[in-house]
Amino acid sequence: MRAPQPRPRAPRRLRRVVTVVVCALAVAQAVSWLTASPQVGHFRSAADRAAYVDAYTEALALMPSPTSTFDVPTSFGTVHAYAWVNPAATGDPVVLLAGRGSGVPMWSENLPGLLARRTVYALDAIGDAGLSTQSTPLTGPVDQATWIDEALAALHIDRAHLVGHSFGAASAAALAVHRSGRVKTLTLLEPTFVLRWPPLGTLLWSVPATLPFLPQAWRDAAVAKIAGEDLSRLDQANPVTRMITLGGTAYSAELPTPRPLSGDQLRGLTMPVYVALADNSPITEGEASLAKAELIGDVTAKVWPNTTHSLPMQVAEPLAAELGQFWATHDT
Repeated sequence: MRAPQPRPRAPRRLRRVVTVVVCALAVAQAVSWLTASPQVGHFRSAADRAAYVDAYTEALALMPSPTSTFDVPTSFGTVHAYAWVNPAATGDPVVLLAGRGSGVPMWSENLPGLLARRTVYALDAIGDAGLSTQSTPLTGPVDQATWIDEALAALHIDRAHLVGHSFGAASAAALAVHRSGRVKTLTLLEPTFVLRWPPLGTLLWSVPATLPFLPQAWRDAAVAKIAGEDLSRLDQANPVTRMITLGGTAYSAELPTPRPLSGDQLRGLTMPVYVALADNSPITEGEASLAKAELIGDVTAKVWPNTTHSLPMQVAEPLAAELGQFWATHDT
């Protein structure tokens, strides 16, 4: 079914920043992933790591202070995770998986609204920028599902309302397909590679957008082509901006090749699913992804007007309200 479509708030500067950078990162390595041998993700240098950690720490300070911080061992490395406990919340917790190169602080605008309704956990991805560390290559979606499943087990989370944005939505979908018992509901926010391939033009422009050896002006021009945004207007001093930018240039991500779910896999999802698509997304193309989303048996699929790939930040408050109702409906 399609849910009602409230008009979102006007974008703020931070949302525009995330739009520009995440659009590029979400697809930047798609071409190389198709041919590269599995490796272990790593920062390109000690200086790159230090710069990223500084920005990450500043960006994390924009969020409510976490109740607990964890470093959880898994078969593929150590997962850095946070918990924000709402003592008044009932029902299963929410688990957040951020987009490519983002790290947990990507959720800074979303956390207050989600935390008002649930206890929230958030994970830095193995094989991607963040404070998790990878020890073993990831070779496919089963491996992605395995490390998430092992991390949730170590955190004593039997079942969760799983939420993923962009590439994080692809990871969430992998868990739903291969370790479905852990997923109470699945929320896919602007899911990259889950429902369809991004347009060829987006894939091609994403390659120069994040090649660190190219001149910055060239990379900025490529990102502007993807996101339709003049980078000179952005606040480069913002820690979230720096964190996500460094997530693409300072870290060499090694992630399994994402591929859209087949019709059989979508029809085989047994949990309730919420899909949020942006009407102006260069990755999902909004309405173009609806037909695939509606193959899911129990789905709420919605195209949010006047939004881009950074949809979670652009509609943080109405999205939190809508998801709160979605989770409450399926708690029993």
